[in-house]
Amino acid sequence: MSAPLEPEVPGAAHDVPGSDRTVRGTHPGTPGARPAAPGIPGARPDASGIADTHPAPAAASATTQWRRLDPRTLLVHCGWMAAPLGSLALTALATGGRITTGAWFTLAAIAASFAVVTTIGLIRWAPTEFRVAPRSADGTAADAPGGDRGRPTLTLDVRSGLLTRRLRSVPLHRIRTVDLTASPLHRLLGVTVLRAGTAGSGDGHSELSLEALAVPEAERLRAELLAYADAEAVASDPVVARISWRWLRYAPLTFWVVGGVFVVAGSVYRVLDGIGIEAWKLGFVQRAFTEFGASALWLTVPAALLAVLALGSVGALALYVENWWHYCLEWTDARTLVVRRGLFTTRSVTIERARLRGVLLREPLLLRAGGGALVRAVAGGLGNREENRKRSGLLPPAPRTEALRVAGGALRSPFPGSTSPAALAPHPRVALRRRRVRGLLWAVLPGTAVLAGLGAAFTPVLLHCAWIYAVVTTAVVLWLARDAYRNLGHGVDGPYLVARSGTFSRDTLALQREAIAAWTFSTSPFSRRAGLVTLTAAVAAGEDGYRIPDLAAAEAPGFAAAAAPGILEEFLLHPGTSARLPEQRLP
Repeated sequence: MSAPLEPEVPGAAHDVPGSDRTVRGTHPGTPGARPAAPGIPGARPDASGIADTHPAPAAASATTQWRRLDPRTLLVHCGWMAAPLGSLALTALATGGRITTGAWFTLAAIAASFAVVTTIGLIRWAPTEFRVAPRSADGTAADAPGGDRGRPTLTLDVRSGLLTRRLRSVPLHRIRTVDLTASPLHRLLGVTVLRAGTAGSGDGHSELSLEALAVPEAERLRAELLAYADAEAVASDPVVARISWRWLRYAPLTFWVVGGVFVVAGSVYRVLDGIGIEAWKLGFVQRAFTEFGASALWLTVPAALLAVLALGSVGALALYVENWWHYCLEWTDARTLVVRRGLFTTRSVTIERARLRGVLLREPLLLRAGGGALVRAVAGGLGNREENRKRSGLLPPAPRTEALRVAGGALRSPFPGSTSPAALAPHPRVALRRRRVRGLLWAVLPGTAVLAGLGAAFTPVLLHCAWIYAVVTTAVVLWLARDAYRNLGHGVDGPYLVARSGTFSRDTLALQREAIAAWTFSTSPFSRRAGLVTLTAAVAAGEDGYRIPDLAAAEAPGFAAAAAPGILEEFLLHPGTSARLPEQRLP
């Protein structure tokens, strides 16, 4: 057992560029530090081997003792038995409790499989241990006999294997992400899976996985690992992100899961129409529509929707793989950010740091519900608006925590709101009323009126459809209006203008204030009556202009002047002064 940890050299806090958190490094002679590992001098080598003046810290909770996984891991491996046991229970209920000979054989097979799986799980669980411990520059543990105790660094060590022992170590200052994943069975048992990896561990080879830990233990270990990410290592790491195929689960949560099917169908129809073939007159198409209308619609309509979703999901997965194969986002030098991706059509987009004016964090509704987001660059020199949309992608649909980290890596500073909720100014309540009224006028009223008119003219069934449609769409519209209003916000965070809006796609913009070239104030008769104005920041990058909708008309000029000084000052009238026109003398 290693010696107890000793206090470290005092240090100060540092913000980590390109990270969604604030970590602490240490400097000799700086007050207010936390404890450190024993034998750590005032310098240690970083990832490139160059001496670093930041010694590796260590918390009081850190220990070099080996720890085991939670014993409930054995039950997780037996989750597959739920299906056969459930089938056996349904069979017993259907037969009135009489279990046939075949069912007894099934039960015996389940029992034998349980014994085998439990034994295999025990063999995997028993020798698997992990710890956070100092490791010397020569690769040996700092507490090992003969180890070089000159310049140790903290590592996460995981050893496993019964016959063939395997030890894997990841220095804590190289860890970029720590994910906790829990399936319904994991949540039922109160455990979770912890995965720790570096920015270059998208292929999974340099990732450490611990399955499974008790949720409180996993939370403590996650905080412990993230607390020691090295600030200078993050800043000097050229690789911002690589593809992780676990992100594939976010592919169906995009527009293409439904819209892609109709886009493909429309394209096929146009091709057939171009060569003189009328698709609606094809025999198999007419037969399909005839059988569809003659069958039970309460079965065929849901089945058709499921078929569309299944085809859309397959298409979305294929499109995701084709677009983001071998994806890598990296700084090739201090002034150049490069995005490489593509399977059949490879793409390599270069963005100069001088032209990178900001970052857009986009969260479409379905993707946001699944906890994902994507990142786009606000940069000049990427072509017209259509080309910019194709070339500005920095990150495919991925976990929101990863999106925040990548956005910070592109900005070379933490993305606003990544370390703590962004302090954005709310918008007036009248903006909520406008969204409710617009939804009711454009979504609820037209559909209800059409169904009611058709019902009065043809069949009373459509009258029932009209009131059901009105009730359902009203509830949906009110919910969406509330969500859209809660997403509104604007503010200033250091050198960045921060604006957030949208419900079908919630966009959070971090735009360099110095890049704003002009302001546009837009109103309509209805917005003027409500005392609101839409503010648009004109910038020679991205989509050329970014809107901040429905600000209070009295506050918008002051906010614009504070966000981008030097543009509006000569047009502002401050309280206590009167407008005076320059005198003109007649000749």
